[in-house]
Amino acid sequence: MGLDDLFKLPLDEFTAARNALAKTLTGDAARDVKALRKPTAVAWSVNQLYWNARPAYDALMKAGRALRDAQIGAIKGRKPDVRAATDRHRDALARAVKRAEALAHAANVHSNADPLAQMLDALSLAAEAPANAGRFSEVIQPSGFDALAGVTPAAPRPPSSREEAKKQKEKDAEQARRRADARLDAATNALERARTKADAAKRALNRAEADVAEAERAAEAAQADVDRLS
Repeated sequence: MGLDDLFKLPLDEFTAARNALAKTLTGDAARDVKALRKPTAVAWSVNQLYWNARPAYDALMKAGRALRDAQIGAIKGRKPDVRAATDRHRDALARAVKRAEALAHAANVHSNADPLAQMLDALSLAAEAPANAGRFSEVIQPSGFDALAGVTPAAPRPPSSREEAKKQKEKDAEQARRRADARLDAATNALERARTKADAAKRALNRAEADVAEAERAAEAAQADVDRLS
């Protein structure tokens, strides 16, 4: 069994299989394997998407790269369709989340859709593809502006005449507008992700309050039974 096989296993078999694999190794290799952490439910679900539903995973990564390229192109003065790229990425993300949830459900693993979407979003918009794809142990969070990381707008060339100065000024203004549009799109995406996260927190709070109310009702009913029997 190799490392890839270890991360393909059902979640409840990971620890025993990791320990067994470590015993077959020696030195640093054995210590490295023994130190591997059992994946969280979300990380495990993303791993299963990679191993068992690769078309959905690859489609999301491709859409993420396209969105990143579009935003960078806008900053550099080109005219990509950032909104269309954003829509395609959003659709690919929704399909990937749905597929990962189905894989988790089939394995009786409870993986919340919101952090699952956030991790897949972060992976797809990262400046570089992850080296440990399919072997994640922890949830990866999006930064909100991954698509713009490390991008520096090109400096304008100095004009050689009054006419060129005018043209350059117009060009600079257009490029500034496009950069602003790109930043707006990135900020809008970040806001949507933040709202999704906030909605998830609100749902969790509502569930917790409902559980408390139910527990209080149960306690009151039990107390009433005790009072009747006293």
